[in-house]
Amino acid sequence: MKENAWKKYDEAGKKEVFDFAEGYRNFLSVNKTERECVCASIALAEEKGYRNIEECIQQGVRLHAGDKVYVNNMGKALALFVIGEEPMEKGMRILGAHIDSPRLDIKQNPVYEDTDFALLDTHYYGGIKKYQWVTLPLALHGIVAKKDGTKVSVVIGENEQDPVVGITDLLPHLAADQMKKDGGKIIEGEDLDVLIGSMPLKDTKKESVKAHVMKLIKEHYDIEEDDFLSAEIEVVPAGTARDYGLDRSMIMGYGQDDRVCAYTSLMALLEVEHPSRTCCCILVDKEEIGSVGASGMQSRFFENAIAEIIALCDTESDLKVRRTLQNSHMLSSDVSAAYDPLYAGVMEKRNAAFFGKGMVFNKYTGARGKSGCNDANAEYMAELRRVMDQEHVSFQTAELGKVDQGGGGTIAYILANLNMNVIDSGVPVLSMHAPWEITSKVDVYETYCGYKAFLKHI
Repeated sequence: MKENAWKKYDEAGKKEVFDFAEGYRNFLSVNKTERECVCASIALAEEKGYRNIEECIQQGVRLHAGDKVYVNNMGKALALFVIGEEPMEKGMRILGAHIDSPRLDIKQNPVYEDTDFALLDTHYYGGIKKYQWVTLPLALHGIVAKKDGTKVSVVIGENEQDPVVGITDLLPHLAADQMKKDGGKIIEGEDLDVLIGSMPLKDTKKESVKAHVMKLIKEHYDIEEDDFLSAEIEVVPAGTARDYGLDRSMIMGYGQDDRVCAYTSLMALLEVEHPSRTCCCILVDKEEIGSVGASGMQSRFFENAIAEIIALCDTESDLKVRRTLQNSHMLSSDVSAAYDPLYAGVMEKRNAAFFGKGMVFNKYTGARGKSGCNDANAEYMAELRRVMDQEHVSFQTAELGKVDQGGGGTIAYILANLNMNVIDSGVPVLSMHAPWEITSKVDVYETYCGYKAFLKHI
C-alpha cells in the first residue's frame, strides 16, 4: 500500500498544502452552480492574460505560440487553451472536468400555497439520496431570464443576514410507517418541496402567503411569477465549505464532485506558459445526467472550439481537427470513491482509493463487466506512472467498489470515442453525492501537482 502523502512534507510543505486548500475552499464556498463556476474561472483566467476567442475572431487576430484564449459555451461550460509551439495536429494535453453537481432544480411553475405555507416545487438533478436533503438549511442560486432580454442573478441564503429555506421531515413520533419504507422511498421525489414562507399578505384573500412571497420577490428582484418559466434556479446547501477534522486536514463542502477536479485542473493550466504542445482545460456541464445537451460533453462544443482555434492559428481544416483530437492525451479529471471503514463491505481493499495517498487513477470505471467505461491503454498508464514518479507526485490506483457492487461513469469515454488516449484521474471523496462531501487537503494538492506534471511532460 502507498505511503501516506502527508509524511513527505515538512512544515513548509504542509503550509503550501494548506494555502492551496484555502484557495480551493473559498472557490467552493462561492461557486455552487455551473454558471458561477464559469464566471469565476473566466475572471481567474483573464487575470492571467486569457482572451475571449470571440474577440479574436471579430478583430481578426491570429493566434501564435504562447497565446491564451478561452471559449465560453452559453455561460455553462468553458474551454481554455494555451497555444503550443508545435502544430495543433500533433495533439494537445487536455484536462477535463465537470462543474455540475447533484442538487434540486425548481420547476417552471414552482410556487404554490398549501395550508398557509408557500412552497417551491422541485425536480432533483443527478444521483442523490433524497432523505439526505431534508431538514438542512438550503440556499437558492441561479438566474431568471426575462422576456426583454435581461437576466437577473439570484443568490438567497449565503449571507449571514439572509434567510434560508428548506425541506421539512416527519417527526419520529409519527414516522412508524415511514421508517418501514425502502431507503429510496423514505422521501419521495415529489415530496422534495422547499418551504419558503408562512406569512399572509394583509388584505389578500386568495393564496395570501404565496402573494406575500411573490411581493417580496418582486421588490427585491423585479421578478414576476411568469418569469419562472425562463429561470434556472438551483436549490443547494447553504453555507461555506469548512475545514474538517480537529487537525484541519480535510475539507467539507457542497459540490466537490466534481469542482475539486475542476479547480485543480484550472489552477494547473493557469500556471502553463509557452508549452511545446497546446494545453487545454475543459469544464463542462450535465455530467451528472449523462453529459447530454448543448453544454454537456456529448455536444459538438469542444470540437467546434478546436476548429476555431486551428482556423486562428493556421488554416481551417476538418482533417486537422480530427488529427488534433486523435493525437491528444487527456486526463478525465473526476473524483473517485474513497475507502470508508464504516462501509468497508462495498470496497475491495487492494483496489480502493484511500485518503492521504494522493491523486487517483481509475484505469476503468463502468459497471457490470466494465459496461459504459473507458478502459485506458496499459502504455498510457505506464507513461503516466513515469511522469508522476519523475515529479514525485503521490498517486494511487482504484476501482469504484467491488465488482458488481455498483458502478458509475465519467466524461472519459466520450473523448476516447474520438480516438485519443484518456484515463480518469482525480481526488478521492467521502460521502460522495451527499449535500456535504469530504476531501483530504493533501489529496487535493497532490492532484493539482499531478495535473501540472501531466501538462509539463506528457
